[in-house]
Amino acid sequence: MSEEVEIWINQSVAILIDGNNIELSLRSLTGQQNAYLDFDSVIPKLLGERGLSRLIYFREGRSISDKLAHRLLNHFHGSVFPCHKSADIPLTIKATQIAKKVDTIIILSGDSDYVELVRHLKGEGVRVEIAAIAANTARILREEADLFTPLDEDDAYFLKSHKTKK
Repeated sequence: MSEEVEIWINQSVAILIDGNNIELSLRSLTGQQNAYLDFDSVIPKLLGERGLSRLIYFREGRSISDKLAHRLLNHFHGSVFPCHKSADIPLTIKATQIAKKVDTIIILSGDSDYVELVRHLKGEGVRVEIAAIAANTARILREEADLFTPLDEDDAYFLKSHKTKK
């Protein structure tokens, strides 16, 4: 009879989020324009027992919510990175910059543009995981990743609209 051995996992993880991709996918899935990523449930689900080293939310456009930036900083020591156009290039650059500093990089996006990045990072010895809405995730991206975690409606929160009285 073997004894159960407790294993301590000491793995550092960076989570890089293609905000526009994830927001559009959540809105497509739920049919609601006010659907956003629920960080409080998604981040612990993705990390498991591993430690969070970095969390960066890449977002196209200038009008990025200060509330989002403060929330990510206060809850996860994360940051928001505004992008001139799509997040693909800034996210890719950041991933290659931090690849030697973490054990795992989790990319929240289903965009096939990240396939070459996944291959490169794995070639550098980094574990690469993808988390996204399954229906909006390129099959090749899922196949190239070390792990694919599907996100669903439970991973969204819905911003309540504030209607003003007339």
